[in-house]
Amino acid sequence: MNSWRADPVIVVPYDPEWPNLFQAFAHTIRIALGEAALRIDHIGSTSVTGLAAKPVIDIQISVASLEPMSRYLDPLTDLGYVWVANNPDITKRYFREPPGQVRTHIHVRKAGSFSEQLSLLFRDYLRVHPQTAQEYAQLKYKLARKFRNDREKYTDSKSPFIWNTIRRASEWSQVTGWEPGPSDA
Repeated sequence: MNSWRADPVIVVPYDPEWPNLFQAFAHTIRIALGEAALRIDHIGSTSVTGLAAKPVIDIQISVASLEPMSRYLDPLTDLGYVWVANNPDITKRYFREPPGQVRTHIHVRKAGSFSEQLSLLFRDYLRVHPQTAQEYAQLKYKLARKFRNDREKYTDSKSPFIWNTIRRASEWSQVTGWEPGPSDA
């Protein structure tokens, strides 16, 4: 078992430094990956201004294809990122931060895939629906207290809220004509 899986679940108030951390990491990644990265986006709760979150910078890298992995595996590992080969989600390749860096999760996904679009839609919906974002924050605080030492139960317990929000976000996207904006980096 990876030691980080045993870390307690801690949710903190929004930190205005999170976008700056993303930009710094994304800039280095963009240089290393070049055109292999079709998009580099700040996703997850730290990408939504004002949203409480676990202090983890989530970065989504969109690529034309997950294979061959060498197009992104070698540059990312050269930067010190650690590939988590046993990630059970086969729709992405998952990396963790280099030792000593702020907690960072990198999700490499195929451009245009459901999982890539879902992450961007959920983020964008929360960005323009602050009441929903605050409801999400309150739920995360509650679940972090309840499941402080059980990351799996914390994550699983958020699922009903997330899927309900995604349903509303899908409806919103159809009414507004939502499309992902330009890449964040």
